[in-house]
Amino acid sequence: MIIGLIAVGFVSTGAWMGCSQAADEAAPAATPAAPAAPAAPAATPAAPAAGGEAAAPAAGGAPGGPMLGPATPPAELVASTPKGGLKNPYNSDIAAIAEEGHHRYLSAGCNGCHGGGGGGGMCPPLTNDTWVYGAADDTLFRLITLGTDGLTKAGYTRLKHEVVVGPMPAFGQIIKTSDDLWRIIAFIRSVNPNSMKLVDVPYAPNPY
Repeated sequence: MIIGLIAVGFVSTGAWMGCSQAADEAAPAATPAAPAAPAAPAATPAAPAAGGEAAAPAAGGAPGGPMLGPATPPAELVASTPKGGLKNPYNSDIAAIAEEGHHRYLSAGCNGCHGGGGGGGMCPPLTNDTWVYGAADDTLFRLITLGTDGLTKAGYTRLKHEVVVGPMPAFGQIIKTSDDLWRIIAFIRSVNPNSMKLVDVPYAPNPY
């Protein structure tokens, strides 16, 4: 009887082990975890402009130099304009603009040397026809802006001589805008109408 019980135990144990093994084989293998998504590639740098040049500036910039206009300081307008290229926009309306020009003439202190009405004083009158460097718009604008020394450095020489030969100081920093200076020149034309014949005569060095 004991032998019989032992045999039954072996059979039962074998059956349990067989069932366990069958269950393990029937269970599907665990699905491996999906690999992490690859990191997004770094942003592609913008391609350089042709020839390796920098991109164009944003709209409104001035890659070619200062934006020129009535408010441009006289020294900037002189530096940005080739010789002979400066023209007074008020030449066709001198009489109408002369009074405003006179106010600016007085405000800049021009009367201290040239007299309140341009008739002269410490320095030459503006009412006669002796234009030391010429009477063209371009020359007058540069003379007032740069002064005698600056004009000489720019290659200009005296064409005529006045009794008073004191140097003209530079007013390019005193007169704030090109428009103000053009109005002053319009006033000068109004007290010396003969000079209107010379507004476009280009500067030419004295051959003597």
